[in-house]
Amino acid sequence: MVNLELYRVFYTVAKCGSLTRAADELFISQPAVSQAIKQLEGQLGCSLFNRTHRGMELSEQGGKQIFDIVEKALGELDTAENKLKEINTTATGTIRISASDTIFSYVLIDKIAKYHEKYPDVRLNLINCITTETLELLKNNKCDIAFLNLPVDDKDFVLSSVVMPLHDTFVANESYKTLAESVQPLKSMHDYPLLMLDANTVTRKAIISFSHSIGVHLHPEIECGSLELMVQLAKNGVGIACVPREYVRRELKEGTLFEIRTEPSLPARSVGIAFPKNQTPSFAVREFFKMFDEEN
Repeated sequence: MVNLELYRVFYTVAKCGSLTRAADELFISQPAVSQAIKQLEGQLGCSLFNRTHRGMELSEQGGKQIFDIVEKALGELDTAENKLKEINTTATGTIRISASDTIFSYVLIDKIAKYHEKYPDVRLNLINCITTETLELLKNNKCDIAFLNLPVDDKDFVLSSVVMPLHDTFVANESYKTLAESVQPLKSMHDYPLLMLDANTVTRKAIISFSHSIGVHLHPEIECGSLELMVQLAKNGVGIACVPREYVRRELKEGTLFEIRTEPSLPARSVGIAFPKNQTPSFAVREFFKMFDEEN
């Protein structure tokens, strides 16, 4: 097996022309330099230097034959090492970010704009998909950072932190305003036209799991593929939408939607950041993640 350190000592001695100066440059003792040269000469079966009163000179049939090759090889290794250091200390390349349309719209849009302004050379590949699909991307290292609707019962990824709490609630337009004037039994929501996300989403599964655990069965009249569509339908009086309060703050403030509180209320959830399990995040990815870490 090639011992690169021996060749690095050989190269340094050849450049310095002295064991003492080479030792100083390498920050090792002179006997250690001398021993390294003897070890390499033993491995190669020839003398690499001529010891003269002027110092160490490359031998014609030994050192001179390999010096240019060693210099090129060490130079390429230094280039490779510097390239990796640059990747780990400079925001370059591409970041593949996976999240649902809703998370992109309500959680990430401002951060993406801020990050792009700070690191314009980083290419952002935004992958829109629901949490269950994002999990598959994580497992197959097809995204660098993912934003998930929690809870998720899966250990094949690294969950780093929570970036936003979510409080699911019921909202509707003024047609149902009287329901917003007092707290309603959760089971009574079954008596109204409910709007809920698709059954395959983490959000829907979490709500149904909780309601079933207390003997309440919520069956939506309309299933929607996106939160934005569900909100628009609720604003137009089609029914009562089950959505995170954090995503309809503007509508609640403007009065285009009214919150219908229930007893019990739905349990809190959150949006979390996750990374592929067997992949070290690049500097560019770590800088994107840092924006959420600093905010918290």
